[in-house]
Amino acid sequence: MPTTRQVSPVLRLVALAAALVAPSLCLPLPAHAQTAPACTAPPEFAQFNRGLPRLAERLATGGPVTIVAIGSSSTAGAGASSAAASYPSRLEAALRAKYPGVPITVLNRGINGEEVRDMLARLDRSVIVEKPDLVLWQLGSNSVLRDHDGAGNASLIGEAIKRMKATGADVVLIDPQFAPKILAKAGIDAMLRVISTVAKEASVELFHRFDVMRHWREAERIPFETFLSPDQLHMNDWGYNCWAKLMADAIDRAATRVPQTASAPAARR
Repeated sequence: MPTTRQVSPVLRLVALAAALVAPSLCLPLPAHAQTAPACTAPPEFAQFNRGLPRLAERLATGGPVTIVAIGSSSTAGAGASSAAASYPSRLEAALRAKYPGVPITVLNRGINGEEVRDMLARLDRSVIVEKPDLVLWQLGSNSVLRDHDGAGNASLIGEAIKRMKATGADVVLIDPQFAPKILAKAGIDAMLRVISTVAKEASVELFHRFDVMRHWREAERIPFETFLSPDQLHMNDWGYNCWAKLMADAIDRAATRVPQTASAPAARR
């Protein structure tokens, strides 16, 4: 697992200032700034190392494939222009393009404002009942925003992972977004550590959304308004689409890296 760098106090102040001037971000961008940037991320933040054996098996035999995306507002699609622009919807489209002929469904089970405990309480009816082949769990942001103790979530996350894995599903955790309202909170570093540690201990994959988005801002010099909505917290259409693309690429690489049997070739793309 990559080690998450600490968020500096200076960056927190910059993020807070950005949040205060967020209304100005509603103004149109200059014409030269409206060209969409490339959707990229370092592989150490957007690839899976353990593989996705259950999903690989389903793809190799032609499906059907059921993926459940559970989370809070980032999963529900807050900030997107429509439900079709949410990350689960874009992910479904990207995976279907990679695996034509394989029935792939990505169910959006995001509910605005939820924390880990809320999602654990509805795990059976929102996730397990669907008998998923893969579960994508976006978590942590609301606990950070409400200044709740990140360490207190470790056992809850572990319990939920154990229940999901017991169904045979592959599991991927997704950590919080790199956004001014998150960066202004002191608890973000602890939450990132908790999620990373639990993922490692439970032997599940982790999509480092925080580091991916930090790469966009700090390495690629992409303005926040290019991938965030004006509230300086939720992603916008470009942000969700890029996240979905990177996730689809990571899933594809992880699934096809698992050896396939001669009688069940992987779906051709």
